[in-house]
Amino acid sequence: MLTSPKTGAVLAWGDLLKSGNWIFIGSNAAVPNALIADLIAHSRGLHDIEVTHIQTLSDNVWAERRYSELFKVNALFIGGANVREAIAEGRADYTPCFLSEIPQLFREHLLPLDAALVMVSPPDEFGYCSLGVSVDVVSAAVRAARVVVAQVNPCMPRTCGHSFIHVDQIDAWAEKTEELPERPLPELDPVTEQIGQYVSLLIENGATLQLGVGRVSAAVLRYLGNHRDLGVHSEVISDGIIELMHSGVINNRKKTFHRGKVVTSFCIGTRAMYDFVDGNPHIEFYPAEHVNSPTRIARNDKMVSINGAIEVDLSGQVVSDSIGRKFYSGIGGQVDFIRGAALSRGGRPVIALPSTTRDGSRSRIVPTLAPGGGVVTSRGHVHYVVTEYGIASLHGKSIRERALELIRIAHPKFRRELLNEVRQFYWVPEYQEQAPTSVPELGPVEEKYFTFRGIRYTLRPLRPADERRLQEFFYTHNKETLMMRYNHHVTQMSREKSCSLVSVDQRRDLALCFTDRDGAAEVIQGVGRYYLNEADNNCEVAFVIKESRRGRGIATTLLREMEAIARRRGIARMFACVRRDNRPMLAVFENCGFQPASGSELDEVYLVLDLESADSS
Repeated sequence: MLTSPKTGAVLAWGDLLKSGNWIFIGSNAAVPNALIADLIAHSRGLHDIEVTHIQTLSDNVWAERRYSELFKVNALFIGGANVREAIAEGRADYTPCFLSEIPQLFREHLLPLDAALVMVSPPDEFGYCSLGVSVDVVSAAVRAARVVVAQVNPCMPRTCGHSFIHVDQIDAWAEKTEELPERPLPELDPVTEQIGQYVSLLIENGATLQLGVGRVSAAVLRYLGNHRDLGVHSEVISDGIIELMHSGVINNRKKTFHRGKVVTSFCIGTRAMYDFVDGNPHIEFYPAEHVNSPTRIARNDKMVSINGAIEVDLSGQVVSDSIGRKFYSGIGGQVDFIRGAALSRGGRPVIALPSTTRDGSRSRIVPTLAPGGGVVTSRGHVHYVVTEYGIASLHGKSIRERALELIRIAHPKFRRELLNEVRQFYWVPEYQEQAPTSVPELGPVEEKYFTFRGIRYTLRPLRPADERRLQEFFYTHNKETLMMRYNHHVTQMSREKSCSLVSVDQRRDLALCFTDRDGAAEVIQGVGRYYLNEADNNCEVAFVIKESRRGRGIATTLLREMEAIARRRGIARMFACVRRDNRPMLAVFENCGFQPASGSELDEVYLVLDLESADSS
């Protein structure tokens, strides 16, 4: 039964609505199901009511065919199977829009609201109810609607921040106790765990995070236990942050906007999550136009935005709201946060997704988008794409470099096909023949980290997209280095030659590099490689270190890592040919156990390391 909070008078739906009106239904875990059931039960004489909403954790009964004469749905985000079905059948509409701009649609009457049906907590002694777990666009709907109808639910938490609505703003209400829908943390599979581990590598201490509620976000949070001073500015939060807040990993001390507070616009999780936010002064809920504003997001230094995708093409275009022509979800806040993180000082926008569909039959890294697939995030927005096979860095990269980076993190069984497909668009030259391969001996993330003289270096495989970096590395060498490494005066490193040196079948041969950072750019400081001679089961090894980085232990570390990989691959011997006057390089080999062999020429020393000897282990 509806009553007026101002007069106590009993109200009928006919007093509040008429046919053809627009109504908004509350979002996420705060859908006022009791109000909707009551409206349906007492809807005699009402027709063609336009219903608009974002994601709703509900049975979405208003989208069922049997109520098609009463309701017409216009979803701003598709969150339920029956809403998705109604849109596919033409019984409902989907309006794509950024979450941050939905309040403007209400305010400017592009989506005029005659009524907002929302769920609130009981009022406090001052007459204020809380919008609780869902402030998002509900707050804007309450302000814009001609009539506000509230389901007062004692199970709704009272959240802090800008989440309150006074009883004077409510035109009709009904009290109905209803447990909030719960969404437990998802079970993680090995693929998702690997993605989470890779994404965690992109998160520095002191960063501020935006995450979702799916498997990838849960996996990322699992790998942040050793981080420090993290903050949260996210449109949604879930159970995964609770443990990290208790442990002090998330303390918001280093945030540069809303310092000391977790900032969100809604939460989805279990009852433990809803109890955790209830009256919690460390978590503040704000409307979507505040939380999702790219300029406000950018006020957080080191802002890391983590979002999913349905597919990504080899130029970096991201499809997130449709599977081909079939609309699946919505734009939501992805572009808001991707753009905000890109504008942030030290920010990192990340798209994370499994490399294949669930059955493994299709690659989600594709040469061209599926017909009808809608680009939510443009190729200009994307900085990082992550799959279980690694991190592709796209920011500032050419189309050719992007394609090679994305092929590298595609599933291995699709890499050759992707490389062949992309040639049709001339993004990759004809001499780029080798599809990217992996070096699993470096560990699950194929990277190791070392610090020499206070500088942090990454040891990783050389990759096809390193072609330009290797050219730059070559042109830093002086004449002496070139003579010592190549035994003659090399004056050019052509694009074709550089491509051949970075396009290595790492399953057979090996090419590793040490890199560090110059601002946001990655710079090669040392390269080591070996070439396998299968007939004799031995390999020839060589390395070169930038002149300014010598004498720090980089060469020795590089050589020992290559030796360890060779041992694991069952190679019998490593050998090297070094100019006799190259004393520093000879010293590195000798310190690593290489022995001069007979047959050395006058100007060269032939060095051998017997990997099968017990003395050399």
